[in-house]
Amino acid sequence: MMKLMYAPASPFVRKVRVTAMELGLDGEIELVPTEVAPGKPNGAYSKDYNPLRKIPALVTDDGTVLYDSTVICEYLDARAGGGRLIPASGDDRWRVLTLNALAQGMCEAAVLIRYETFLRPEESRWPTWVDDQWDKIWSGLNFFEGTPQSLEEPLSLAQLGLGCVLGYLEFRFSDVDWRGDLPNLATWYDVLAERDSFVLTDPAAAP
Repeated sequence: MMKLMYAPASPFVRKVRVTAMELGLDGEIELVPTEVAPGKPNGAYSKDYNPLRKIPALVTDDGTVLYDSTVICEYLDARAGGGRLIPASGDDRWRVLTLNALAQGMCEAAVLIRYETFLRPEESRWPTWVDDQWDKIWSGLNFFEGTPQSLEEPLSLAQLGLGCVLGYLEFRFSDVDWRGDLPNLATWYDVLAERDSFVLTDPAAAP
């Protein structure tokens, strides 16, 4: 049985869980609740799982520890036979990995905004930096809105990652109306969000 170090609110963890469900591997993974946060050192986790103290981390059947959500998702795709969510070769592979990198960067920007506006003391916050992170997110959203082919089937890791970004925005920044300016993306996300993998990993429904 594999073990996933996780927190239900993490969009990076969600991407791994959604990937596992889409590949039919979720029954082979035990979820291990793990707390990591800026300013709260977790020496045991750093020593045993990820020196960077980030989640998720996956412990495979043989005890190997993998970290970084994209690395874990690629491992799961290979375990499921390969080429399921990440094309095995050719131009399609590089296209999916590049779009996944864009979604991953948007997700990182969103989490950094959360840290800056929620965890950092108000007197120490940097509004210009926050605006810059939002600009990255909006640039990415507009890219996907303007390239409908990136949202088309077959389902890919990039699409799952983008769905996790949009879900995180709705979970943590419900006052931001991204839907109003991005109708194509909103329609696409509403369909994606009805998949069992997204319903079952909805952070708003977590205990």
